[in-house]
Amino acid sequence: MELEDFQPIFGEPGVECSGNDLVPSRPFLFHVHAADPSHLAFHVTDFHSSTFEALLSVFQLEDMRDDVGIGGSWSEFMDYVTSSLKSRDVKLVLSGHSNSDTGAAKAKLVAQKAKGMPVISISLGKLTGSAASSAIADLSFQLFKAFKTTHELYMEGEQERSIQLQKVILAEREKSESIQRQLEQYSKRQKLPKTNSPNKDIVSASLNNGLQSPEKQAARDAGSTKVTSRVVPVYRRARVRGVLLHDTEDDEDSKKH
Repeated sequence: MELEDFQPIFGEPGVECSGNDLVPSRPFLFHVHAADPSHLAFHVTDFHSSTFEALLSVFQLEDMRDDVGIGGSWSEFMDYVTSSLKSRDVKLVLSGHSNSDTGAAKAKLVAQKAKGMPVISISLGKLTGSAASSAIADLSFQLFKAFKTTHELYMEGEQERSIQLQKVILAEREKSESIQRQLEQYSKRQKLPKTNSPNKDIVSASLNNGLQSPEKQAARDAGSTKVTSRVVPVYRRARVRGVLLHDTEDDEDSKKH
């Protein structure tokens, strides 16, 4: 049983005081992480006068498992511990005489996954001097690393979503342009320009003549011929001079006699 895969947990516990003289004036943060493959470290601090620590080995965690009464495998127990520390019901219980400069003498971190379920209780020892400063510095640096990792993951996710959104926008734009072109082509087919040719009447007349029946055309040609061969009246004829006229039969008979 090792703790190499344990992911760091940060949180802000609710503060409770067991003595009337304890009035915390600052909020606390806690940090739970694997100090090494066989130890789980708990640090709680207000970054001022109160800093607490607990270092539990795997064997101590096993004892806690028996005391709490959680069955199942080791991984199931650690999952329950993790879920409890990430819940909203984590509390820091302060106790012991203290003043505004040194804070509470003792503390206990209490967590449970949900109401009515087993309670995880971790007793914490107070740190002072360089040990407290070192714990605060380590918590601050780990908190920054966690923030940086979360920020990078967030930015990568945002960049990926931005790329996907740009692809969607480009596809929609191409689709819109295609629809616009189709509408323009349809509009041109529906509104063809009218032909204004100066020979329109001539062409129409030719078409009308071509469409007439052969019988009507022949009748029209015959009527035209009769009109052109009409006999001119005698009084309109021009006299022809120097023309010999043939004698009629009466004239020939008178000559014989």
